[in-house]
Amino acid sequence: MEFSENRPIYLQISDVICEKILSGELRAEDRLMSVREYGALIGVNPNTMMRTYEKLTNDGIIYNKRGIGYFVSPGARETVLANERKSFMENELPAILKRIQLLEIDPAIFLNK
Repeated sequence: MEFSENRPIYLQISDVICEKILSGELRAEDRLMSVREYGALIGVNPNTMMRTYEKLTNDGIIYNKRGIGYFVSPGARETVLANERKSFMENELPAILKRIQLLEIDPAIFLNK
């Protein structure tokens, strides 16, 4: 996995896991790799993976069964979808709309596709 220098690694890993949930590659109650296994697979320190899992746990996307491992939470897909939609509407869409306006693109062309 290649990481960008512009964003913390644990957040980039979190994004990848969330994308897998949205795509259906990971489903509710699926077990995730252990912190050490996942870290070794993608070449990051186990502490970085632990930070990722803690963030996802705090967000309600995964949960820990003590002694067994981490699992995708029921309703995780809906949680991720809601979070991603909110982020898109607040962070990405305004820039897109501004660019459309500056380039004098008729927004109706997007509705015809």
